Amino acid sequence: MPLKVLVVEDDALSLELMCEVLSSVDAEVRPVSDGREAAELVAKERFDGIFLDLQMPMMHGFELAARIRQSSWNKSTPIVVVTGREDRSTMQEAFKAGATLFLQKPVDRQKLLRLFRSARGAMMDNRRRFVRVSLKTEVVCHTNGQTLRGMSWNISQGGILFDAPRLRPGDQVRIQFPLPAKNVTVNAIGVVARLDERQRAGVQFVHVDDAGRDAIRELVEQANT
Repeated sequence: MPLKVLVVEDDALSLELMCEVLSSVDAEVRPVSDGREAAELVAKERFDGIFLDLQMPMMHGFELAARIRQSSWNKSTPIVVVTGREDRSTMQEAFKAGATLFLQKPVDRQKLLRLFRSARGAMMDNRRRFVRVSLKTEVVCHTNGQTLRGMSWNISQGGILFDAPRLRPGDQVRIQFPLPAKNVTVNAIGVVARLDERQRAGVQFVHVDDAGRDAIRELVEQANT
């Protein structure tokens, strides 16, 4: 499956070049020339990598990078900042906003290919965090002084989906659940990222105990081999 990449660039020629080059290495590219449109996309859709021009109309790249890091879907997605500026303060501010790597303008084919190959591993690691496998087990959830119980539907290295009609997006939770195949009980802390139409809570892990983290990773890897 190709890597899914968002390219945010308002210069038409640069956008066309980046899309053509990334598509040539089997990336699925979503081109966007408006910062506000990009902000809407990252709030509702997950990407494996994001190329972001700093000098954007309507919304500056620094603000967009901060929004990406605050989003439920892309807070860990590698961000490649594309800029013609080389001063130290720009780089420091970009890293503070959430940048992972830099691509210096003017962009050319070889420079972009080298950077993409360097970033590919991080993008694949980020994707693996969200590969979901089916899991039916009871989840005990503690939040706001109450204890809730529900059955899980699936799990990834980054989170779990389970029945929880009384939870709300943004709730912080402490959860426990067994992984029967691994003979391990997982203890985790997370936050409710979404609640779907069936009142199932998608919880993103903030912290998982060591044994649980290793068992989840093994479960996901075995299911995808």
